[in-house]
Amino acid sequence: MAEPTPISERVDLRIHHLLSAEAERWRMVDERLAEPVQDLLAFALSGGKRLRPSFMWWAYLGAGGDPSDPIAVDAAAALELLHCFALIHDDVMDGSMQRRGKPPVHLKWAATHAEEARIGEARRFGEGVAVLIGDLAFVYADLLMSAAPREARDIYTELRLEVNHGQMLDVIGTSAGVATPELARLISIYKSGKYTVERPLHLGAALAGRLDAFSEPLSAYGLPLGEAFQLRDDVLGTFGSAEQTGKPVGEDLREGKPTLLYALACERANSAQGELLKRHFARPDLGSEGIEALQNVFVETGALATVEERIERLTEQSMKAVTSSGLTAEAVSELVAMAAYVRNRRS
Repeated sequence: MAEPTPISERVDLRIHHLLSAEAERWRMVDERLAEPVQDLLAFALSGGKRLRPSFMWWAYLGAGGDPSDPIAVDAAAALELLHCFALIHDDVMDGSMQRRGKPPVHLKWAATHAEEARIGEARRFGEGVAVLIGDLAFVYADLLMSAAPREARDIYTELRLEVNHGQMLDVIGTSAGVATPELARLISIYKSGKYTVERPLHLGAALAGRLDAFSEPLSAYGLPLGEAFQLRDDVLGTFGSAEQTGKPVGEDLREGKPTLLYALACERANSAQGELLKRHFARPDLGSEGIEALQNVFVETGALATVEERIERLTEQSMKAVTSSGLTAEAVSELVAMAAYVRNRRS
Protein backbone atom coordinates (compact mmCIF):
# COMPACT_ATOMS: atom_id res chain seq x y z
CA MET A 1 0.00 0.00 0.00
CA ALA A 2 1.12 3.58 -0.48
CA GLU A 3 2.15 5.62 2.56
CA PRO A 4 -0.63 5.97 5.20
CA THR A 5 -3.31 8.31 3.95
CA PRO A 6 -3.52 11.82 5.35
CA ILE A 7 -6.69 10.75 7.12
CA SER A 8 -4.95 8.17 9.35
CA GLU A 9 -3.35 10.67 11.72
CA ARG A 10 -6.46 12.84 11.76
CA VAL A 11 -8.58 9.81 12.67
CA ASP A 12 -6.27 8.94 15.55
CA LEU A 13 -6.33 12.51 16.84
CA ARG A 14 -10.12 12.69 16.63
CA ILE A 15 -10.56 9.42 18.50
CA HIS A 16 -8.00 10.48 21.11
CA HIS A 17 -9.73 13.81 21.67
CA LEU A 18 -13.20 12.27 21.93
CA LEU A 19 -12.38 9.34 24.21
CA SER A 20 -9.97 11.23 26.45
CA ALA A 21 -12.72 13.76 27.14
CA GLU A 22 -15.27 10.99 27.65
CA ALA A 23 -13.04 9.16 30.13
CA GLU A 24 -12.78 12.32 32.21
CA ARG A 25 -16.50 13.03 31.91
CA TRP A 26 -17.43 9.59 33.23
CA ARG A 27 -14.70 9.68 35.88
CA MET A 28 -16.68 12.52 37.45
CA VAL A 29 -19.68 10.18 37.73
CA ASP A 30 -17.70 7.27 39.15
CA GLU A 31 -13.95 6.61 39.10
CA ARG A 32 -14.56 3.06 37.85
CA LEU A 33 -16.21 4.24 34.64
CA ALA A 34 -13.04 5.85 33.27
CA GLU A 35 -11.07 2.65 32.77
CA PRO A 36 -13.40 1.01 30.20
CA VAL A 37 -13.29 4.16 28.05
CA GLN A 38 -9.52 4.33 28.45
CA ASP A 39 -9.29 0.68 27.38
CA LEU A 40 -11.30 1.48 24.27
CA LEU A 41 -8.97 4.38 23.51
CA ALA A 42 -5.90 2.19 23.99
CA PHE A 43 -7.40 -0.51 21.78
CA ALA A 44 -8.31 1.95 19.03
CA LEU A 45 -4.78 3.37 18.94
CA SER A 46 -2.92 0.08 19.44
CA GLY A 47 -2.47 -0.70 15.77
CA GLY A 48 -4.59 -1.44 12.75
CA LYS A 49 -4.19 -0.34 9.18
CA ARG A 50 -7.00 2.27 8.99
CA LEU A 51 -8.17 0.61 5.79
CA ARG A 52 -11.83 1.52 6.07
CA PRO A 53 -11.18 5.21 6.75
CA SER A 54 -8.67 5.21 3.89
CA PHE A 55 -11.10 3.71 1.38
CA MET A 56 -13.71 6.24 2.50
CA TRP A 57 -11.24 9.12 2.26
CA TRP A 58 -10.04 8.45 -1.27
CA ALA A 59 -13.59 7.98 -2.55
CA TYR A 60 -14.51 11.25 -0.81
CA LEU A 61 -11.60 13.19 -2.31
CA GLY A 62 -11.93 11.42 -5.66
CA ALA A 63 -15.58 12.50 -5.86
CA GLY A 64 -14.67 16.11 -5.14
CA GLY A 65 -15.01 16.27 -1.34
CA ASP A 66 -13.45 19.08 0.69
CA PRO A 67 -10.47 17.73 2.70
CA SER A 68 -10.95 20.43 5.35
CA ASP A 69 -14.52 19.40 6.21
CA PRO A 70 -14.53 18.04 9.79
CA ILE A 71 -17.62 15.92 9.07
CA ALA A 72 -15.53 13.74 6.75
CA VAL A 73 -12.92 13.25 9.48
CA ASP A 74 -15.64 12.36 11.97
CA ALA A 75 -17.07 9.79 9.56
CA ALA A 76 -13.64 8.24 9.04
CA ALA A 77 -13.15 8.05 12.83
CA ALA A 78 -16.61 6.50 13.14
CA LEU A 79 -15.59 3.70 10.78
CA GLU A 80 -12.52 2.99 12.89
CA LEU A 81 -14.49 2.90 16.14
CA LEU A 82 -17.08 0.67 14.51
CA HIS A 83 -14.24 -1.66 13.60
CA CYS A 84 -13.12 -1.66 17.24
CA PHE A 85 -16.64 -2.73 18.21
CA ALA A 86 -16.54 -5.57 15.68
CA LEU A 87 -13.09 -6.81 16.75
CA ILE A 88 -13.79 -6.71 20.50
CA HIS A 89 -17.06 -8.61 20.07
CA ASP A 90 -15.45 -11.00 17.57
CA ASP A 91 -12.74 -11.88 20.10
CA VAL A 92 -15.42 -12.71 22.68
CA MET A 93 -17.41 -14.86 20.25
CA ASP A 94 -14.32 -16.70 19.04
CA GLY A 95 -12.67 -17.03 22.44
CA SER A 96 -9.54 -15.42 21.00
CA MET A 97 -6.36 -15.50 23.04
CA GLN A 98 -4.53 -12.72 21.22
CA ARG A 99 -5.25 -9.54 19.27
CA ARG A 100 -2.57 -7.34 17.74
CA GLY A 101 0.02 -9.31 19.67
CA LYS A 102 -1.60 -8.67 23.06
CA PRO A 103 -4.29 -10.27 25.23
CA PRO A 104 -7.74 -9.19 23.98
CA VAL A 105 -10.01 -6.99 26.06
CA HIS A 106 -12.03 -9.85 27.58
CA LEU A 107 -8.92 -11.62 28.87
CA LYS A 108 -7.52 -8.41 30.36
CA TRP A 109 -10.67 -7.94 32.44
CA ALA A 110 -10.90 -11.64 33.31
CA ALA A 111 -7.34 -11.41 34.66
CA THR A 112 -8.31 -8.38 36.75
CA HIS A 113 -11.23 -10.33 38.20
CA ALA A 114 -8.99 -13.26 39.10
CA GLU A 115 -6.20 -11.11 40.55
CA GLU A 116 -8.61 -9.25 42.82
CA ALA A 117 -10.54 -12.41 43.77
CA ARG A 118 -13.86 -10.86 42.84
CA ILE A 119 -17.24 -12.56 43.18
CA GLY A 120 -18.45 -14.75 40.32
CA GLU A 121 -16.72 -16.31 37.31
CA ALA A 122 -13.73 -14.46 35.88
CA ARG A 123 -14.45 -15.57 32.30
CA ARG A 124 -18.02 -14.33 32.32
CA PHE A 125 -16.99 -11.06 33.95
CA GLY A 126 -14.26 -10.45 31.37
CA GLU A 127 -16.55 -11.23 28.46
CA GLY A 128 -19.34 -9.08 29.90
CA VAL A 129 -17.11 -6.04 30.29
CA ALA A 130 -15.65 -6.56 26.82
CA VAL A 131 -19.14 -6.68 25.28
CA LEU A 132 -19.97 -3.39 27.01
CA ILE A 133 -16.73 -1.77 25.84
CA GLY A 134 -17.56 -2.91 22.31
CA ASP A 135 -21.01 -1.38 22.76
CA LEU A 136 -19.38 1.90 23.80
CA ALA A 137 -17.37 1.86 20.57
CA PHE A 138 -20.60 1.36 18.61
CA VAL A 139 -22.31 4.28 20.37
CA TYR A 140 -19.33 6.64 20.01
CA ALA A 141 -19.18 5.76 16.31
CA ASP A 142 -22.84 6.74 16.02
CA LEU A 143 -22.11 9.99 17.83
CA LEU A 144 -19.40 10.84 15.30
CA MET A 145 -21.81 10.20 12.43
CA SER A 146 -24.61 12.33 13.89
CA ALA A 147 -23.80 15.47 11.86
CA ALA A 148 -23.38 13.65 8.54
CA PRO A 149 -25.98 14.19 5.79
CA ARG A 150 -28.93 11.79 5.67
CA GLU A 151 -27.67 9.95 2.59
CA ALA A 152 -24.35 9.22 4.29
CA ARG A 153 -26.07 8.06 7.47
CA ASP A 154 -28.24 5.70 5.42
CA ILE A 155 -25.13 4.13 3.90
CA TYR A 156 -23.59 3.84 7.36
CA THR A 157 -26.74 2.10 8.64
CA GLU A 158 -26.66 -0.38 5.78
CA LEU A 159 -22.98 -1.07 6.46
CA ARG A 160 -23.75 -1.92 10.08
CA LEU A 161 -26.63 -4.20 9.14
CA GLU A 162 -24.56 -6.00 6.53
CA VAL A 163 -21.61 -6.71 8.80
CA ASN A 164 -23.90 -8.02 11.55
CA HIS A 165 -25.71 -10.33 9.14
CA GLY A 166 -22.38 -11.45 7.68
CA GLN A 167 -21.16 -12.31 11.17
CA MET A 168 -24.44 -14.14 11.81
CA LEU A 169 -23.85 -16.27 8.71
CA ASP A 170 -20.34 -17.02 9.92
CA VAL A 171 -21.48 -18.06 13.40
CA ILE A 172 -24.39 -20.18 12.15
CA GLY A 173 -22.33 -21.68 9.31
CA THR A 174 -19.54 -22.61 11.69
CA SER A 175 -21.93 -24.35 14.08
CA ALA A 176 -23.46 -26.39 11.25
CA GLY A 177 -20.08 -27.94 10.42
CA VAL A 178 -20.78 -27.83 6.68
CA ALA A 179 -18.90 -25.60 4.24
CA THR A 180 -19.68 -24.90 0.61
CA PRO A 181 -18.03 -22.45 -1.79
CA GLU A 182 -21.36 -20.61 -2.05
CA LEU A 183 -21.64 -20.09 1.71
CA ALA A 184 -17.97 -19.11 1.98
CA ARG A 185 -18.43 -16.47 -0.72
CA LEU A 186 -21.57 -15.06 0.92
CA ILE A 187 -19.75 -14.75 4.24
CA SER A 188 -16.76 -13.12 2.52
CA ILE A 189 -18.97 -10.54 0.85
CA TYR A 190 -21.14 -9.59 3.84
CA LYS A 191 -18.81 -10.10 6.79
CA SER A 192 -15.87 -8.37 5.16
CA GLY A 193 -16.23 -7.31 1.53
CA LYS A 194 -19.01 -4.77 1.81
CA TYR A 195 -18.00 -3.70 5.31
CA THR A 196 -14.30 -3.21 4.58
CA VAL A 197 -14.32 -1.79 1.06
CA GLU A 198 -17.61 -1.18 -0.78
CA ARG A 199 -19.63 0.67 1.87
CA PRO A 200 -16.76 2.89 3.09
CA LEU A 201 -16.32 3.91 -0.56
CA HIS A 202 -20.04 4.64 -0.86
CA LEU A 203 -19.89 6.60 2.38
CA GLY A 204 -17.12 8.78 0.97
CA ALA A 205 -19.08 9.49 -2.20
CA ALA A 206 -22.22 10.26 -0.19
CA LEU A 207 -20.32 12.71 2.03
CA ALA A 208 -19.13 14.45 -1.13
CA GLY A 209 -22.73 14.59 -2.40
CA ARG A 210 -21.90 12.37 -5.40
CA LEU A 211 -23.26 8.94 -4.49
CA ASP A 212 -25.59 8.75 -7.51
CA ALA A 213 -22.70 9.40 -9.88
CA PHE A 214 -20.20 7.02 -8.27
CA SER A 215 -22.19 4.22 -6.59
CA GLU A 216 -21.87 1.73 -9.45
CA PRO A 217 -18.21 2.31 -10.35
CA LEU A 218 -17.24 2.17 -6.69
CA SER A 219 -19.10 -1.14 -6.30
CA ALA A 220 -17.32 -2.47 -9.38
CA TYR A 221 -14.04 -1.72 -7.61
CA GLY A 222 -15.08 -2.45 -4.03
CA LEU A 223 -16.99 -5.74 -4.17
CA PRO A 224 -14.29 -7.87 -5.84
CA LEU A 225 -11.58 -6.26 -3.74
CA GLY A 226 -13.58 -6.79 -0.55
CA GLU A 227 -13.96 -10.48 -1.36
CA ALA A 228 -10.23 -10.70 -2.11
CA PHE A 229 -9.54 -9.06 1.26
CA GLN A 230 -11.43 -11.78 3.14
CA LEU A 231 -9.83 -14.56 1.10
CA ARG A 232 -6.39 -13.20 1.95
CA ASP A 233 -7.48 -13.05 5.60
CA ASP A 234 -8.45 -16.73 5.41
CA VAL A 235 -5.08 -17.68 3.91
CA LEU A 236 -3.18 -15.70 6.54
CA GLY A 237 -5.26 -17.27 9.30
CA THR A 238 -4.21 -20.73 8.10
CA PHE A 239 -0.71 -20.23 6.71
CA GLY A 240 0.49 -17.00 8.35
CA SER A 241 2.42 -16.55 11.57
CA ALA A 242 1.50 -14.96 14.88
CA GLU A 243 4.26 -12.41 14.32
CA GLN A 244 2.63 -11.35 11.05
CA THR A 245 -1.02 -11.35 12.04
CA GLY A 246 -0.89 -10.60 15.77
CA LYS A 247 -3.13 -13.63 16.37
CA PRO A 248 -2.34 -17.33 17.01
CA VAL A 249 -2.09 -19.36 13.81
CA GLY A 250 -4.87 -21.87 13.26
CA GLU A 251 -7.72 -20.10 15.07
CA ASP A 252 -10.03 -20.51 12.05
CA LEU A 253 -9.15 -24.20 11.92
CA ARG A 254 -9.84 -24.74 15.64
CA GLU A 255 -13.17 -22.94 15.39
CA GLY A 256 -14.22 -24.72 12.18
CA LYS A 257 -14.75 -21.59 10.07
CA PRO A 258 -16.48 -22.41 6.75
CA THR A 259 -13.83 -20.75 4.57
CA LEU A 260 -13.39 -21.29 0.86
CA LEU A 261 -10.09 -23.04 1.59
CA TYR A 262 -11.89 -25.64 3.66
CA ALA A 263 -14.88 -25.95 1.34
CA LEU A 264 -12.67 -26.62 -1.69
CA ALA A 265 -10.54 -29.10 0.24
CA CYS A 266 -13.67 -31.01 1.28
CA GLU A 267 -14.89 -31.16 -2.32
CA ARG A 268 -11.56 -32.42 -3.67
CA ALA A 269 -10.19 -34.59 -0.86
CA ASN A 270 -9.52 -38.28 -1.40
CA SER A 271 -10.44 -40.72 1.35
CA ALA A 272 -7.19 -40.28 3.29
CA GLN A 273 -7.33 -36.50 3.04
CA GLY A 274 -10.99 -36.55 4.04
CA GLU A 275 -10.10 -38.50 7.17
CA LEU A 276 -7.46 -35.91 8.06
CA LEU A 277 -10.02 -33.13 7.66
CA LYS A 278 -12.49 -34.96 9.92
CA ARG A 279 -9.81 -35.72 12.50
CA HIS A 280 -8.31 -32.27 12.84
CA PHE A 281 -10.74 -29.59 11.63
CA ALA A 282 -12.87 -27.81 14.26
CA ARG A 283 -10.84 -29.24 17.15
CA PRO A 284 -10.41 -26.72 20.00
CA ASP A 285 -7.26 -28.56 21.12
CA LEU A 286 -5.70 -28.53 17.64
CA GLY A 287 -1.92 -28.33 17.91
CA SER A 288 0.92 -27.67 15.51
CA GLU A 289 0.93 -31.20 14.04
CA GLY A 290 -2.77 -31.00 13.25
CA ILE A 291 -2.38 -27.53 11.75
CA GLU A 292 0.43 -28.81 9.52
CA ALA A 293 -1.68 -31.79 8.45
CA LEU A 294 -4.55 -29.50 7.44
CA GLN A 295 -2.17 -27.14 5.65
CA ASN A 296 -0.87 -30.08 3.64
CA VAL A 297 -4.39 -31.08 2.63
CA PHE A 298 -5.15 -27.54 1.49
CA VAL A 299 -2.00 -27.56 -0.63
CA GLU A 300 -2.33 -31.10 -2.00
CA THR A 301 -5.98 -30.68 -3.04
CA GLY A 302 -5.15 -27.45 -4.85
CA ALA A 303 -7.47 -25.48 -2.56
CA LEU A 304 -4.74 -22.98 -1.66
CA ALA A 305 -3.73 -22.50 -5.30
CA THR A 306 -7.36 -21.92 -6.32
CA VAL A 307 -7.88 -19.34 -3.58
CA GLU A 308 -4.66 -17.55 -4.54
CA GLU A 309 -5.74 -17.50 -8.18
CA ARG A 310 -9.12 -16.08 -7.17
CA ILE A 311 -7.46 -13.35 -5.09
CA GLU A 312 -5.35 -12.40 -8.10
CA ARG A 313 -8.32 -12.40 -10.48
CA LEU A 314 -10.55 -10.38 -8.15
CA THR A 315 -7.82 -7.83 -7.52
CA GLU A 316 -7.13 -7.36 -11.23
CA GLN A 317 -10.87 -6.92 -11.81
CA SER A 318 -10.96 -4.29 -9.10
CA MET A 319 -7.95 -2.37 -10.43
CA LYS A 320 -9.38 -2.35 -13.94
CA ALA A 321 -12.73 -1.05 -12.67
CA VAL A 322 -11.30 1.89 -10.73
CA THR A 323 -9.26 3.18 -13.68
CA SER A 324 -12.51 3.94 -15.49
CA SER A 325 -14.45 5.11 -12.41
CA GLY A 326 -14.33 8.85 -13.11
CA LEU A 327 -12.61 9.60 -9.79
CA THR A 328 -9.69 12.02 -9.76
CA ALA A 329 -6.34 10.71 -10.97
CA GLU A 330 -4.83 10.92 -7.48
CA ALA A 331 -7.67 8.90 -5.96
CA VAL A 332 -7.44 6.28 -8.71
CA SER A 333 -3.70 5.93 -8.12
CA GLU A 334 -4.16 5.52 -4.38
CA LEU A 335 -7.01 3.02 -4.75
CA VAL A 336 -4.96 0.94 -7.19
CA ALA A 337 -2.13 0.93 -4.63
CA MET A 338 -4.56 -0.14 -1.90
CA ALA A 339 -5.79 -3.00 -4.10
CA ALA A 340 -2.20 -4.16 -4.56
CA TYR A 341 -1.73 -4.01 -0.80
CA VAL A 342 -4.85 -6.13 -0.20
CA ARG A 343 -3.59 -8.73 -2.69
CA ASN A 344 -0.09 -8.96 -1.23
CA ARG A 345 -0.58 -8.21 2.47
CA ARG A 346 1.02 -10.45 5.09
CA SER A 347 -0.68 -9.12 8.20
